[in-house]
Amino acid sequence: MDQSPTGAAAAQPGDERALRRVLNVGCGHYSPHGLHPAFRDAAWKEVRLDIDESVKPDIIGSITSMKAVANAEFDAIWSSHNLEHLYSHEIGRAVAEFRRVLKPDGFALITCPDLEAIAALVVKGRAEATAYQSPAGPITALDMLYGHSASIKRGNFFMAHNTGFTANRLGRLLVKGGFAEALLIKGASFDLWALALKQRADKPEMLRHLRAHRLNFFPDG
Repeated sequence: MDQSPTGAAAAQPGDERALRRVLNVGCGHYSPHGLHPAFRDAAWKEVRLDIDESVKPDIIGSITSMKAVANAEFDAIWSSHNLEHLYSHEIGRAVAEFRRVLKPDGFALITCPDLEAIAALVVKGRAEATAYQSPAGPITALDMLYGHSASIKRGNFFMAHNTGFTANRLGRLLVKGGFAEALLIKGASFDLWALALKQRADKPEMLRHLRAHRLNFFPDG
């Protein structure tokens, strides 16, 4: 059974015209694991965008102003831990840009820190304790709130966090920004996951595809 969004698995390897395109925003340095597994099969072509030209993205630009990207150019957006680096007043612009560059049946898959889960650590007196290990090293509640302190210490000031999200806030801002629907779940590592759908998105097929890659937006269903 085809479990990729809107029949993407029918694309033949090497035929780029048939591939669905995912824009990896705030991509960082290239990694074969930089995409969510849902985008790693042969049906998808990754295009990398970052504000930092040293990571050698395909497109240099900010998620608040993706001028180099045409309207309705992409089938999907993958945004992993980007939105929290913006100031609150910039979130609306970023969401509007996500919506603009997506096709009418497109979707955005977004993950970011979960303020409620992090706050629970702080209340327990664990603000500076290691919450989990990441490729960048141990991560504390303070890192999740304010940005990875070791990276910031090295001069990477763009790693600072300038806003934060609960599930309610993120979902509300995505819908306010023009997405037809936003589904939210909490992750296992103090993170939130959002699926933002445009009006013509094939919601059932997308949910099946993501569930096949261990991301279930209806875990009790």
